[in-house]
Amino acid sequence: MQVQQHAYAGTMPAMEPEVALVDRWRSLLSSYNEIAGHLERSLQEAHSLTLSDFETLDRLTTADCDKRRMQELAAAMYLSQSALSRTVARLEKAGLVERTHCLDDRRGVYVALTEAGLRRHAEAKKTQLAVLGAHLAPVPV
Repeated sequence: MQVQQHAYAGTMPAMEPEVALVDRWRSLLSSYNEIAGHLERSLQEAHSLTLSDFETLDRLTTADCDKRRMQELAAAMYLSQSALSRTVARLEKAGLVERTHCLDDRRGVYVALTEAGLRRHAEAKKTQLAVLGAHLAPVPV
């Protein structure tokens, strides 16, 4: 990844490390936003999923169990508890996940993939990998 030089880098030597750090941060944000935009469009067009929908399904497939607590899922993701709740409601309405209450703690809510959710995720995973492959340089081995 190439870091852009800041206009003040040559005139303020004491600030160069901070400027380079901020420039690197901005470059990361720009890369993320560009790739996330491509993912969002591709997933929506091909699978009727938002990026948050896909990430939720993806996190559920990587769990070591058949369901996850909403709290654990929210902690592992970039979504707030309320945003995750809206995402799960959308996925539940589409028949891709189901919610159940914890028997030991009625406040706890579990989320699990349905068979339809597993299939949609498998299809969408191919799209995700294609987009990432097209926009990210391969990692040197």
